[in-house]
Amino acid sequence: MGLKVENVTKHYIDKVAVDNISFEINSPGVFGLLGTNGAGKTTTIRMMLGIIKKDSGQIIWNGKPVTRKNVNFGYLPEERGIYPKSKIKDQLIYFAKLKGMNQKEAHDAVIKWAKRLEVDEYLNLPAEKLSKGNQQKIQFITAVMHNPELIVLDEPFSGLDPVNSKLLKEVMIELVNSGKYIVMSSHQMTQIEEFCTDVVIMNKGITVLKGNLKEIKNSYPCNKLEIITNKNIDTYIKEQGLNIEFSKNNEYIIKIEDEEKSQQLLKTLIKENINLTKFELKRPSLQEIFIEKVGE
Repeated sequence: MGLKVENVTKHYIDKVAVDNISFEINSPGVFGLLGTNGAGKTTTIRMMLGIIKKDSGQIIWNGKPVTRKNVNFGYLPEERGIYPKSKIKDQLIYFAKLKGMNQKEAHDAVIKWAKRLEVDEYLNLPAEKLSKGNQQKIQFITAVMHNPELIVLDEPFSGLDPVNSKLLKEVMIELVNSGKYIVMSSHQMTQIEEFCTDVVIMNKGITVLKGNLKEIKNSYPCNKLEIITNKNIDTYIKEQGLNIEFSKNNEYIIKIEDEEKSQQLLKTLIKENINLTKFELKRPSLQEIFIEKVGE
């Protein structure tokens, strides 16, 4: 099983929306599709799911070209897709039937997922009565309740508070453990780093970076030092010629260009009997890498 996108291109009149993109997802997990607004992510997603036609290249799912008929997929678009005046339960059953479920299967799936996402108390309410976060959870249910093989989530954590974000993360882990293939597009880089093994970063339709996220980060040298201690150490940091990027309550983020200076600082702090809760060299975050690649 798996998804293979190979040399895929899409034009809209005289604009190249996606230019020769290629990537593969060979095992269950979460794959990150990243880019600025207008980078071509949504077009790529819609071609992957057979919603729009590609101009060239091939998209293969389980060894067969992708069509609407041979891919059992779930799609959570960034735009809201639920009807404000209709009852939540009626809408969910309707969407489930569109995916081929009968009345009983649809009803059982709706009840199961509403309880899991903690929205069962809202099933008999119209969608407009729900908060933005609960509407997002309803949309998530429409993407997964028919047990799809391939799930595409576009900004899945939009509108969720920390409690509901934690709940959705738990559900996504359960889906991966059950063998699901998930493509996630998000501007929240911390969540991409938390979930994704491999990523593609797009800019103006072109792939600017792709591969294993850990390997990508390890290809960059350490550029920051994080220190948590029991007292102010500004003087020791400045003595080493290091620049403090952030400091608060004896917690420091220090910009480094020479790791030797950080080791010298560590020796000094130990010599001065300063208690260190944390002393960690850090590579660039995915957000910093993203900005480097598409920041212009």
